[in-house]
Amino acid sequence: MRKLPISGVVLSSLLITAALFLSPLLQAQAGGLQVVGISPTSNFLTAPVNTVISVNLDEAVNPATVTPASFWAFGRWSGPAEGVISIENGGMTIRLTPDNPFSAGEQVMVILSESITALTGSSIQSGGYSFLFWTKAGPATLDFTVIANWSTRTNPNVSTRSYGGVGSDLNNDGHLDIAVINEDTADVRCYLNQGNGTGLFGQMITPVSSVNLQASPNEPADFNRDGNVDLVVCNIAMDTVSILLGNGDGTFQPQQQIDVGLAPRGVAVFDVDGDGDMDVVNTNYGNGNLSILINTGNASGVFGPPSFFEGGGAGERSLATGDMNEDGLLDLVIGMINSGEIVINLNDGDGTFTESDSEPAVSGTWMLALGDLNGDGHLDLTSVNASQDNGTVNFGNGDGTISPPDVYPADNFPLATDVGDMDGDGDLDWVISSYLGDWYFYVNDGDGNFSFQEEILAPVAASCAVMMDVDNDGDLDLTLIDELADVVIIYQQEGLALPEFLRGDAAWNGEIDIADAVMMLTALFGGSCGTICDCPDVLDANDDSLTDISDPVYLLMYLFSNGNAPPAPFPACGSDPTTDGQDCLNPPPCI
Repeated sequence: MRKLPISGVVLSSLLITAALFLSPLLQAQAGGLQVVGISPTSNFLTAPVNTVISVNLDEAVNPATVTPASFWAFGRWSGPAEGVISIENGGMTIRLTPDNPFSAGEQVMVILSESITALTGSSIQSGGYSFLFWTKAGPATLDFTVIANWSTRTNPNVSTRSYGGVGSDLNNDGHLDIAVINEDTADVRCYLNQGNGTGLFGQMITPVSSVNLQASPNEPADFNRDGNVDLVVCNIAMDTVSILLGNGDGTFQPQQQIDVGLAPRGVAVFDVDGDGDMDVVNTNYGNGNLSILINTGNASGVFGPPSFFEGGGAGERSLATGDMNEDGLLDLVIGMINSGEIVINLNDGDGTFTESDSEPAVSGTWMLALGDLNGDGHLDLTSVNASQDNGTVNFGNGDGTISPPDVYPADNFPLATDVGDMDGDGDLDWVISSYLGDWYFYVNDGDGNFSFQEEILAPVAASCAVMMDVDNDGDLDLTLIDELADVVIIYQQEGLALPEFLRGDAAWNGEIDIADAVMMLTALFGGSCGTICDCPDVLDANDDSLTDISDPVYLLMYLFSNGNAPPAPFPACGSDPTTDGQDCLNPPPCI
């Protein structure tokens, strides 16, 4: 909290450091209009759920080119982030302020179209500019309680083969729902969250949405930019991909089914061609290649025929996307099950990809999940290797290359890997699902070293784990799917008891007066802050997730100019209802 004077030497060092940091970013961008800063930063792990997304440019932007179609964000669970776009800083900063919070502990994708131009006419690099970050998950106990367990079958004797699940907000009520993808019944079955904070779900929505046989790999998206969550599903047995456009009520429009290659096994969703909408890439294990499906007609949600390319190995199976070389273009990470390697394909910005690196896998990879596992800002990856009963971790170097794998044991036939901050300590933990076994849960120490925490027993065959906040309490819970028992199991996690304080009471004496404003100014501008340093949340008088000069000003306006009262907790002690980046770690008892 202490603000120290900055010497000329220190200032020079900071400027040099900033130049070194920005240099690779600028050199990587081929277009004339350069992105020189983003907030949250790429791969950041603890953005507040009410975060504002900012992009700083090196020239003033043409306001007419910055629209909800050219600058937007998508929460993997919460869905499209509709909100207010503003242009600030003389036109050199564009900002998206979402209308609603993201979901705790989810990954967010930000997309800028190459159609954004400067007043001079220069444009963002070919392929646009995209980045990923994660929202903060609240601290939790890792104590889980089964609160729901239901069958996905309508006839107890007829298998659905529930292989995968999506935990997105399908009806736009701010609560996460569940869509279960079923191989045998070739459909998607949706269950809406009751929305009352219990983490419980309603009955299956009817009619179910048809896809095709052995439907399995899937991703949420907003393909037609109508604000509703859509789905893409790969139908392995039929060599097709299904596009399901959401109606915003837990149902979907009839599928668009597209012929791709043989046995599509992996799928990724991102802006391939830089036009600002979401496209699809999938692996074709039977052909040993990948397909690109382009979203046509200005985010119509209608896809053209596939184009094919080789991924660089043999037996392209698993697939994930992320910015592996930090140039603002999302790349492909491909698991080669036949050649036993993980291959990085860098995005060229023109709808094509070039192999940059490969590392041997312990065996052929079945699934991949990406995230910054060791907190260095670079994107890392986890994989599961079915034939060797293990999972692996490869650390990214930020230049399109990855480290050799660290190996961790799994149960028999691991086929799914998922990461998320289950304990709310600011790093990504790991769950492995095994078809002939159970769920293995590993906890991250913050440096990318994982310790075995717990084996969660499956009824028959653990196939999927969705780390999602089912009860909207700010920490992550577990939604587990068993593909042979055809059941969904909800494990609710107990969050830590939140500390109590009185907002604005910087003097910590149980009342709000001018002494609190003085204490805030002292803490901000160089004096001793004492007890208050343990609870900077108290200093955030206006609850904007920042501690700055606006807080004492806000307090003084309340005291002497009929200004608004501090937000809760006020006028009595309580916990902070806002999930943000401020902490209250070791406060004394609230007065």
